[in-house]
Amino acid sequence: MDVANDALKKYLEAFCEPEPPLLTQIYRETQLKVLMPRMASGHYQGRLFSMLSKIILPKKILEIGTFTGYATLCFAEGLATDGKIITLDINEELEERVRSYFELAGLTGVVDYRIGDATKLLKTINEIFDLVFIDADKKNNLAYYELVFDKVRSGGIIIVDNVLWSGKVLNQNADIATTHISQFNDFINNDKRVEKLILPVRDGVYIIRKK
Repeated sequence: MDVANDALKKYLEAFCEPEPPLLTQIYRETQLKVLMPRMASGHYQGRLFSMLSKIILPKKILEIGTFTGYATLCFAEGLATDGKIITLDINEELEERVRSYFELAGLTGVVDYRIGDATKLLKTINEIFDLVFIDADKKNNLAYYELVFDKVRSGGIIIVDNVLWSGKVLNQNADIATTHISQFNDFINNDKRVEKLILPVRDGVYIIRKK
C-alpha cells in the first residue's frame, strides 16, 4: 500500500530538506549491494526522522534494527551536544559496511553499534533514553516495546516502523506477521501510559509519547 503515487512522492521530496550526500550514497549502495534493500528508510522518511530528532534534541537514542545505518544517521542529526546513540542489529554480515558509514559520518565515537539478539542485549542496557526507534523483526515488536518502556523518560518518544504492513493490517485473516503487527497496534492503542499517532509515511510510522 502506497499512500502517495510516484508523482506525489517526488513532490513531497521536493518540498522537504534535501538528502545529505552520504545518505544518498548509503541508500544507493543499499539498493545495489544489500539484500532486502527496501528496508532502508529513504529520503522522505529520513527527513521525518531527522525533523523529529531535531525537535526533541535527544541526548540519548536507542535504535533496535540498524540495517545499513540510514535511519541511525538521520536521528543523529538532532542529537544534543555530547549525545550518543546505541544501535542494535543481529546481522553481523553488514557490520563492516555499517561501521564504515558511521566513520564517514564522523560518528565513530557517538554511535555505539552492537551486534546480537536485541532481546538479550536490551537486558544489559541500564540507561534512560529520550528517543527509541524500533525497526527490527516485527514478531518481536511488543517484546521490544516492553523491554524498553522503563528505559524511556517521561515525555520521551518511541517510534515504531512498518505498522501498516502494506495495508495488510486491514485484513483480519492475514498472515502471521500481519497478526503480530495488528496485535502490537491494538496493544499500543489501549496503553493508557502513552499518547500515540500513526503517520501514513511509507509503511506506517507509529509515534508514541510516554506520559
